Amino acid sequence: MRLWTHDAQSIAPFRSAGKHNACDKLISMSRSRSRLLILLVVLLIFIVYRIVRQPSPHPGQFSSTNSRVGPPEIYPDPVRTPGAANPDITQENIQDTICNPHWSTKSIRPPESYTHELKVRQIREYGYADADLRDYEEDHLIPLEIGGNPTDPHNLWPEPYQTSIADGGAHYKDKVENYLHDQVCAGRLTLQDAQQKIATDWYGVYVNSVPH
Repeated sequence: MRLWTHDAQSIAPFRSAGKHNACDKLISMSRSRSRLLILLVVLLIFIVYRIVRQPSPHPGQFSSTNSRVGPPEIYPDPVRTPGAANPDITQENIQDTICNPHWSTKSIRPPESYTHELKVRQIREYGYADADLRDYEEDHLIPLEIGGNPTDPHNLWPEPYQTSIADGGAHYKDKVENYLHDQVCAGRLTLQDAQQKIATDWYGVYVNSVPH
């Protein structure tokens, strides 16, 4: 009986140590899982942040200088003004917005004080030899009537009225804007296709598509 008692007492510390080891392992595993969970949460937050920070559509994403029909001076600088779309106007809502006869670009057009200040700054940035404000229209590359962004400087530039070609100025681009608006509202072009065409080569559309 004494021998048995002695053996039990001898074994007890090992049992106790085994329990402590098991607890330590459980604590270690719990900590590892906690660290992994924290890493996963941080990764998820980062992914969501990147998605939210995605810029609104920029047709510089659209704009390309390849195969343009007209001379360089009739186009904006593709870096400064690649074009930018209005995220509030989509293919799904054009019948309620740009194709609605009761809707007007006046509802979203920026104030003259904003475009005037921007024109002054951009004429300087563009390095135009002619700095007379009256010789330029602060124009939207992608016009408001086909879903252009009203205030993004990436969609505005001082467009000259007179250029090296007779039909390369701002008034002729207006004809392209009206033509593409009609095409979109008639269902012959998607909104994005029209934006792509005018941002890439408005003069090419004028020469090849707009009735003269």
